[in-house]
Amino acid sequence: MNFDPSAPYDGGAGQFARGFGCFTEEQVACVCEVLQHSGNIERLARFLWSLPSCEQIQKNESVLKARAIVTFQRGHFKELYNIVENNHFSPHNHAKLQSLWLKAHYAEAERSRGRPLGAVGKYRVRRKHPLPRTIWDGEETSYCFRERSRQILRTWYSANPYPSPRDKKQLAEWTGLTTIQVSNWFKNRRQRDRAAEEQDRSVGWFVGWSVG
Repeated sequence: MNFDPSAPYDGGAGQFARGFGCFTEEQVACVCEVLQHSGNIERLARFLWSLPSCEQIQKNESVLKARAIVTFQRGHFKELYNIVENNHFSPHNHAKLQSLWLKAHYAEAERSRGRPLGAVGKYRVRRKHPLPRTIWDGEETSYCFRERSRQILRTWYSANPYPSPRDKKQLAEWTGLTTIQVSNWFKNRRQRDRAAEEQDRSVGWFVGWSVG
């Protein structure tokens, strides 16, 4: 059977199961990836439902990622967490699964509080529910160096390039960043400014020397 994942779905989920003998594990993974990229979550869900229960297929990484996407879209967050926490994923899938993990926890927090989360609220959720090592390589991840955060840091820097530890803690709360990220931002900004000043002095000296 030649299955075209881009063809219109005819409503019979069993067509996948009946013809599964013609599919290899690699082909199943390929179909999962194509359906994920198409954005047709319902069709992806039907395809997953039609697959046999053998461990080789169910533990395939593309199948697991597809299941995570479907469970997220349906709001079955506990099942999503179970998939992510109990299976190791390759680095190229980390970004997508990290996004699902965080968005699911944000949604649960917003549901319990009855209001949208701000930057500080999201930061607290991330601290409470850190990324599992199954989808994280251990490197520090910057989540929200967005324009609003940068503007707050730039405004403070223009007034005081050397914030105290207490200042850094307050800035972290305001921006939704960690104190380490705030410290690194100020350190890097000071280094860039010093380098720019050195360059300006060198250019000025050269211009003065050549004119003289």
